[in-house]
Amino acid sequence: MEGTPDEFGSGYRLLSSVVVPRPIAWVGSYDADGTANLAPYSFFNVVSAAPPVIYFAPGGTGEDRKDSANNAIESEAFTVHVVTREFAEAMNATSAALDPDEDEFEHAGLERVDATNVHAPRIADAPVVLECELYDTQEVGHQTLVFGEVVYAHVDDGVVTDGKPDVTKLDAVGRLAGNYYATTDDRFRLERP
Repeated sequence: MEGTPDEFGSGYRLLSSVVVPRPIAWVGSYDADGTANLAPYSFFNVVSAAPPVIYFAPGGTGEDRKDSANNAIESEAFTVHVVTREFAEAMNATSAALDPDEDEFEHAGLERVDATNVHAPRIADAPVVLECELYDTQEVGHQTLVFGEVVYAHVDDGVVTDGKPDVTKLDAVGRLAGNYYATTDDRFRLERP
């Protein structure tokens, strides 16, 4: 089959089905009233290593922006949790369409603590949490890209070898399409030329 993105159902359907697996940013933030928000976004990746900048891209722009984007922009801070297999069900629970005044941490039964260096919440026992200060935003189509500079990281000793994060110890979960996810338990290694 060949054709335009719409001939495959939509641009979203095409891209979310073939750009796989996608890492998931599980974003923690506070709104102006101090209500915690926690939501997953699979339009997420690294932008730069120096400075260390990542982005997530929730749907919506302007008045239609998602709470996570609004909160990050207003507070100029957010956290990003790496979703592991252990937390997959809780991550899924936080994708529910809750009212803005409802706390997804409570909804998913997760212990919330404040981040160390930014004004944002984090999951107390998540294996990897990146604390971010707002770096920039950019609207592209119907998405708001939220860029954050990583200013502090929490990495559990269980996923560290010789003082460095060890990808072979981190059971990360990635998003496929629809209701499908993937883990990183089927790893292989190739030496770069």
